[in-house]
Amino acid sequence: MTHASPFAPLQNDTFLRACMRQATDHTPVWLMRQAGRYLPEYCATRAKAGSFMGLATNVDFATEVTLQPLERYPLDAAILFSDILTVPDAMGLGLSFALGEGPRFAKNVRDEAAVAELQVPDMSKLRYVFDAVTSIRQALNGRVPLIGFSGSPWTLACYMVEGKGSDDYRHVKSLMYSRPDLMHRILKINADAVALYLNTQIEAGAQAVMIFDSWGGVLADGAFQEFSLAYTRQVLAQLKKEHNGQTIPRLVFTKGGGLWLDEMAGLDCEVLGLDWTVNLAKARAAVGGAVGGPGKALQGNIDPNVLFAPPAQIQQEVRRVLDSFGKPHTNSATSGPTHIFNLGHGISQYTPPEHVSALVEAVHTHSRAVRA
Repeated sequence: MTHASPFAPLQNDTFLRACMRQATDHTPVWLMRQAGRYLPEYCATRAKAGSFMGLATNVDFATEVTLQPLERYPLDAAILFSDILTVPDAMGLGLSFALGEGPRFAKNVRDEAAVAELQVPDMSKLRYVFDAVTSIRQALNGRVPLIGFSGSPWTLACYMVEGKGSDDYRHVKSLMYSRPDLMHRILKINADAVALYLNTQIEAGAQAVMIFDSWGGVLADGAFQEFSLAYTRQVLAQLKKEHNGQTIPRLVFTKGGGLWLDEMAGLDCEVLGLDWTVNLAKARAAVGGAVGGPGKALQGNIDPNVLFAPPAQIQQEVRRVLDSFGKPHTNSATSGPTHIFNLGHGISQYTPPEHVSALVEAVHTHSRAVRA
């Protein structure tokens, strides 16, 4: 039974169709961290908010910054403005962001006692996120779809154990190798929390959800499968596949995960994100599937630092990425290999905003030409 949606109908569903491996007239494009510090208007809003968390926890500010890149660029999707660490924050670890520093937690999780205290947080503590999702969806008014997201269980665990970002992952790997039982307990709680968090975002209005396994690629082969992939699988198994009669695509991005693409092909998701180390043609051959058959839509994967080159070079690199994927299938009567253009990781805060215009324009123009 379908329910009437409280939101405006979509005017541009190119991103959602590409997620479902349906033919589109151009390759959709959005950028990881598209709402962020490279935009002067974002910096102005953040100054008004007083802090990063002030920005993320205020529905009006979160809505404003989510829409800012769409005012500048004809992007094909919006992504919720939030942070992957809202979930461990709601677990009581005390998240803060000092200006010029990354996130840090007041408490870390490194021993039996700290692990014993962990539980799936009460979602009412994250009400500000769900209110922002609904507010953004209303403000978009059907312009483009809204993507919700979370960090993966492993990536969240890294921050929870380290207490902040890390160069060597010493604490989290020490715990993983010396007390795998504790690590698995953390990851199981994280998987249940992430699934509930994403499902609640879907109920609030998210039209696709993405799992960021940002630190999956730091694991050894074998450890990746046991401590990251297995728990991403647990999250996916619990996610809603549709809401209000609409299919909700699920995207998984493991930075440094190109090595395990064949194993990730078995995940119960629609889209696999790729970083810039992966050859798109090979990825398409391995997991993109054939026309009419099963397969994964692919997302990515230009090097974010390409955006520091002059516009002519940016356009050349965009064409190279699109040509590497090759011609997407164009038969609207069936499914087949599709591509969503994105960066291989988040956009740098130092990126000139006008260079993003060159990228988006090149994606739309060249991807139309490729299909012609």
